[in-house]
Amino acid sequence: MFFYDLVVTIANLFGMKGGEQVLGLRPIPTSSIIDKPANHTDTSPSVLISAPYMMPHIGRFTRVIQAFGLNVIVADVKERLSEGDLLKIFSEKNFEAIICGDDRFTEKVYELCKGKLKVVSKWGTGIDSLNPDIALKHGAVVTNTPGAFTAPVSDSCVAYMLAFARKFVSLDKNMKNKMWEKISGHTIGEKTVGIIGVGEIGKAVMKKIRGLGGSRLLCCDIVTVDQQFLDEVDAKQVELNTLLGDSDYICINCDLNPTSEHLINMDSIMRVKHGAYLINCARGPICSEKALVYGLERGILAGCALDVFEVEPLPLDSKLFEYGDR
Repeated sequence: MFFYDLVVTIANLFGMKGGEQVLGLRPIPTSSIIDKPANHTDTSPSVLISAPYMMPHIGRFTRVIQAFGLNVIVADVKERLSEGDLLKIFSEKNFEAIICGDDRFTEKVYELCKGKLKVVSKWGTGIDSLNPDIALKHGAVVTNTPGAFTAPVSDSCVAYMLAFARKFVSLDKNMKNKMWEKISGHTIGEKTVGIIGVGEIGKAVMKKIRGLGGSRLLCCDIVTVDQQFLDEVDAKQVELNTLLGDSDYICINCDLNPTSEHLINMDSIMRVKHGAYLINCARGPICSEKALVYGLERGILAGCALDVFEVEPLPLDSKLFEYGDR
């Protein structure tokens, strides 16, 4: 329903109706075919799709958009469109809307699209790369799809913790190198888990961790977390320094904003409990790479699981590669 709601929002902004009837008020199944919707014309608003996660099933998504009488063009994208990519695309054709991932929408891009581009919709939650304030200044609105990746991202966070707890990476490496060695692990339930950022994903992680047993759960956020939820998962909200100093697992789930950029820095890494594990499935710049390397070098961090990096793609000379087994 996330995608359907997103398309309805875009269509309504342009006064495009009829898709609800065509789709029966629900996203159409993959097998359905809409070749030429009756309300589709060459002068209809155009939507660019550049969200990588949509590409494996792009036919299903384009048919939904076309059902509302909107033109659809799919970008050639692997991970994200750079500022240069966007400038080239928008200089060749006008688009009224885009459904994107972490594309780099800058002042230059919005200036080029001024008066034409009306909607920038993120297939996901984080909108820091879309610069919503700059977009608004140039007549475009930025939207997102809260909850679209709550399940997979929270699954990844818990999976990383389990991999550290049960030493899966080391065991796998040893066996493939024909080394028979008993490596002791631990259970998540006997450790303290600290969650930084208690939005939809942070809450999902906490619920899943609670399902694994008797972990002590801590959390921190720039806003007061609902006490009813804290009681439900038997968690306690604390200050960041307390969480860093008490947690065996530190899981970052906040968004990237002026208060969270380099939240993990050379100062805060020194406050981390010695031998803790850090997981970041949120945004790369929340963690200073320099601080992470320092923590790994000195054993402050026993391990670090990163789904995102401060600089992407990760530079080949990054010192993080030296700690590939941790």
